[in-house]
Amino acid sequence: MRIGVVAPSTPIRREVAEGVTELAAREFAAASLVFHPQCFLTHNHFAGDDKARADAFVEMANDSSFDALWFARGGYGSCRIAEDVLDRLESPARDKIYLGYSDAGYILGGLYTAGYGKLAHGPMPKDIERDGGEAAVRRSLAWLVAGDRQSLEPGLSAREPNAAFNITVFSQLLGTPLQPDLSGHVLMLEDVSEHMYRTDRSMFHITSNPNVRKIAGLRLGRCSDVPENDPAFGETEEEVVIHWCEKAGIPYLGRADIGHDSDNKVVPFGI
Repeated sequence: MRIGVVAPSTPIRREVAEGVTELAAREFAAASLVFHPQCFLTHNHFAGDDKARADAFVEMANDSSFDALWFARGGYGSCRIAEDVLDRLESPARDKIYLGYSDAGYILGGLYTAGYGKLAHGPMPKDIERDGGEAAVRRSLAWLVAGDRQSLEPGLSAREPNAAFNITVFSQLLGTPLQPDLSGHVLMLEDVSEHMYRTDRSMFHITSNPNVRKIAGLRLGRCSDVPENDPAFGETEEEVVIHWCEKAGIPYLGRADIGHDSDNKVVPFGI
């Protein structure tokens, strides 16, 4: 399997690419990783300017020699190029697997809206730098190369289609051309480094959306590294999510094993 790696948001260090490439060569003989040079560019906050990031994504997505496109990392920036990317994709792009999470959700949402069927929320190369990060990268490679079911979030619904997003990213893409139709889906949400009042505000926006109110239910992943509120917010992330689900008439289905950490599991979109 030939896997292309691009960075639509922020850059990675070359040491990250080297570590992931070495792990793949050691444990996944069927995997051939190609990191686009754009992954290492820097322009202000981003991995190259908007044109460089969009061109790299389109180049690899339209190249029929690649079987999968793996987002190098999250951060911020893919929303700036998502619509441009989607407008330029050709038929080879529809045959690929796309894997990432966090800021990658903007492009994953747009691809799902456009009818792409091989998408997943899951660990990215940058995760190798986390504590226990090799296990996260290994999990994604095992799923990409062999469809390993041990890599999957254990509570995936076998009856309803599934989808997973970062809370802040998903809230921001609602009402844009990138918003997917999630009617009947089990939606999983996670977040990192957000004050509880911001999570509360995002959940108000998410659960007020007419299409989101048509989902089969919502599961909450981990909300990690939450800064302290002053004054204290007084509710946990689960209490916040349950509150807004109840107000919107959305079934709350409990916790999900996803998050910005090395335990993050793979969630394929759809059934």
